[in-house]
Amino acid sequence: MLLAHAMTTFGIIGSGNIGSNVARALIAHGHDVVISNSRGPETLTALIDELGPKARAATVEEAAEAAEVALVAVPLKAYPHVPVEPLAGKIVLDANNYYFERDGHIESLDRGEETTSGLLQKHLPTSRVVKAFNHIGAHEIPTAGMPAGSTDRRALVAASDSPEALTFVTALYDELGYDTVAIDSLDESWRIERDRPGYGIPNTRDQLVERLGAAQRVL
Repeated sequence: MLLAHAMTTFGIIGSGNIGSNVARALIAHGHDVVISNSRGPETLTALIDELGPKARAATVEEAAEAAEVALVAVPLKAYPHVPVEPLAGKIVLDANNYYFERDGHIESLDRGEETTSGLLQKHLPTSRVVKAFNHIGAHEIPTAGMPAGSTDRRALVAASDSPEALTFVTALYDELGYDTVAIDSLDESWRIERDRPGYGIPNTRDQLVERLGAAQRVL
């Protein structure tokens, strides 16, 4: 089983705010990053120069193939373009959020019948999808972590049908300075989607548990 404290190669699909800041946090802890976007690796020169020698740019397909663990951080409407076969059997961190103003309306989400991570899991049927990094401000990812046991240590949600994926993300969050609230079902990951009580604000573990419990499926 992969261990987050071991050096891991992360393939990042999406080089925007979340993807680039997760990359910064991972590299600061010694991991390697292969990062991609829809525009091609030649558009990532400045970011790679900043990230340094533990990062390289690639096509989306190459990043998926190189990944021991992948992160998908793209506009939700683009999830059908995520490569399927190169991610088979791998843990895939899903940081996507549904913004109908950008993505267009997705009726199954509007009706509360599916979740954003559930859509990605359907698209990647043999991958182990885990909701992660979706409800923290991107710029906070590499900066807001605190040592284990800190009184006000922030907690983040990991939601997955895969126990191994939950174990991996729990260890990764701890490495980056965060506590974890685990949800052992993607069907319940709606509790940390956009506009729910725990979304986008700092929460300790206890606060996050309370706010997840207060969430309503259909807003």
